[in-house]
Amino acid sequence: MLSRWAQALINARAGGEGPDPLPYGENLLARWAEPHRRYHTTDHLIAVLNRVDELAHHADDPDAVRLAAWFHDAVYLPDRSTNEERSARLAERALPEAGVPPQTTAEVARLVRLTVEHDPAERDHNGQVLCDADLAVLAGGPQEYAAYAAAVRAEYAFVPDDAFRAGRADVLRQLLGREHLFGTSAGQTRWERVARRNLTTELELLSA
Repeated sequence: MLSRWAQALINARAGGEGPDPLPYGENLLARWAEPHRRYHTTDHLIAVLNRVDELAHHADDPDAVRLAAWFHDAVYLPDRSTNEERSARLAERALPEAGVPPQTTAEVARLVRLTVEHDPAERDHNGQVLCDADLAVLAGGPQEYAAYAAAVRAEYAFVPDDAFRAGRADVLRQLLGREHLFGTSAGQTRWERVARRNLTTELELLSA
């Protein structure tokens, strides 16, 4: 994992100098391994990075998208609604210090903030790749999707069942109400149909 981080960071420097990438990567991995996390874990980070690699040819700046994947849930407390904003601010502090140019830093922070709604513009290729990579879990097989849903519930264990079911159902309805869940052509082809089936099934179970 640290080698993946270092390569993305060095590429994003565009030939510029900077400090040793490893301490920054170690800090991020420690954040992703916090004990209160159940879904937003290192496994999720790896899955998103893998999907970004699969979709990289759709992006205008794949390395900015990779850095955004590293930061997109770097700050995560399930009882807060400011996680994406705080993660973006972390990127804005860390990346310039790590040698990343201002324009790339701004793009990484913008992409992190985009994961609040996962609704990039039609021509936002970087945003489409990151959001598709983050939402690809919705298209897992039955066991994978069930594990994902259970992990999300575990992160919100402090929320009473009735309140969680209502809130989760609202999220699912919003997703299902979109014309497309995925922005890239590859995401739509590979994942759209299965993801909609999974979301519909979960919504039916919550409403039973």
